[in-house]
Amino acid sequence: MFIQGRIRPWLSVILATALLSFVLTGCSTSPLPSGHKRSFTAWTNFGQAKKAYDRVIVGKTDFRELKELGFDPFSVPNVKRLTYLDVISHFMPNPSIEVEQLSPGLQQCIYAREKCYGVEAWPKVKHKKRYGNTALDLMNFQKQTEISGWEFRAIVVLVNNKVVFKIWSGTPQILQYDNERNPLGPLQGASDYFLD
Repeated sequence: MFIQGRIRPWLSVILATALLSFVLTGCSTSPLPSGHKRSFTAWTNFGQAKKAYDRVIVGKTDFRELKELGFDPFSVPNVKRLTYLDVISHFMPNPSIEVEQLSPGLQQCIYAREKCYGVEAWPKVKHKKRYGNTALDLMNFQKQTEISGWEFRAIVVLVNNKVVFKIWSGTPQILQYDNERNPLGPLQGASDYFLD
């Protein structure tokens, strides 16, 4: 009798959640949370960022042209200006790397000191969407998440306002699926608290 009395409140919560999820699912495509993160830059997709980078020509492109391509730390958000010391710490992260091992453009930067600077652009876009069984998700039994987007990172090094070195890295397509299972459902957080 005591056990039945304790189970009934949980049963009513589960049934209410299932009913609510059924109603919500009928009203929209998915009642589960979703999110979007985007660092604002001059480019809206990976292709645009890479195309702008490809137009930068070592030994020819100057800072004025670089600004026109979207690599302007003074007017475009999330584009960073690097000092020559930042360039050194980035390309020579430990003492075992010697200046002579670096590319000629980076060597020129290090010897030019204050006349050298870098520009770093790192746009990122991430879409986060939950999918799966709404009732299980709302009751914290199972959370399934899809993460998609893209990421581009470029560093351009200039000496006397002319490009002497450039490099890029990135992920044209990000696609990741997370599946989190909690056997205790809504009690999972409480059990984790007691285990700490």
